[in-house]
Order: sequence, then structure tokens, then C-alpha cells
Amino acid sequence: MVPTGTKETVCRLVREYSDMLLHLACTRLPSVSDAEDAVQEVFLRLLTAPVSFRDAGHEKAWLIRATLHRASDIRRQAERRNLPLDEAAYTAAPEPELDLLRAVQALPERYSAVIHLHYYEGYSIKEIGKLLGLPAATVGTRLARGRERLREMLKEEIK
Repeated sequence: MVPTGTKETVCRLVREYSDMLLHLACTRLPSVSDAEDAVQEVFLRLLTAPVSFRDAGHEKAWLIRATLHRASDIRRQAERRNLPLDEAAYTAAPEPELDLLRAVQALPERYSAVIHLHYYEGYSIKEIGKLLGLPAATVGTRLARGRERLREMLKEEIK
């Protein structure tokens, strides 16, 4: 078991995973500042309520799941309060990438998460299954359905 809660451990986790977790949170949240908040809250949780990990794989999977859950919570809270979506997250991206990013963000979480992990982070279907606690067949199905939805969304934008 690898305990967390120590400043050194959390600092190591921030160095290793913060960029990946931020990109992942951005698939659920259109505002970079909201995505940063989600990631920070996950790391804060490690400091305040220590978790024990079996190994590095369990550590990474927990961080990914916690980030996805927190980002979804933030998104739901904003939708309940009818807050406008911040377009600042899109200002630096070239137009074709911007369209794709918006389309990925518009997908339901079950699809956007696996698409991000597979195409942006380079994980295999089997690895994503382990990270998210899903059977590989489920991950493959979600990837296929997510790609199909992206195709439909992007075709509609072109018309």
C-alpha cells in the first residue's frame, strides 16, 4: 500500500499527473479555470483525506476517476444554476482543433472520457478499462459509439 497525505507524495503526484488530469478535465468542462479547479480539488482531497493505493496503476486510476467525477460535478452545478459557458478555453486552439474539441466536450462523459484517454493520452483499450474499472469490451463499444457520434456532429457542422 502506498499512503498519500504527505506533502512529498502529493507534490510527486502533482508533477506526474497534473497536465494529463487537466487535459482530461477539459474534455468535460469548457472553462480552463474550472478544469484547473477540478484537478486542484482532487489533489486537495489527497491532502485532507488520505487514500492508500495498492500500486502506481491504482494511484493513476484513482486520480483519473476522481478528476472525471469532480469535473462532472462542476458541470452539473453550473447547468443547474444556468451559468454561461466560458469560451476562454478555446482562444488558443486552431479552428479545426477547436471544432473537434467542442465536439468531444459535447459528448456524454462515458464517450468523451474514453476518447480523450485513447486519442489524446495514448492509452490502449485494455489500459483504459483498468483505469476506469470497466471491461475492455465496454471501452471498445464506448469508443466506437463516441467516434460515430463525433462523425455525425462534425458532418452536421459542415452542412
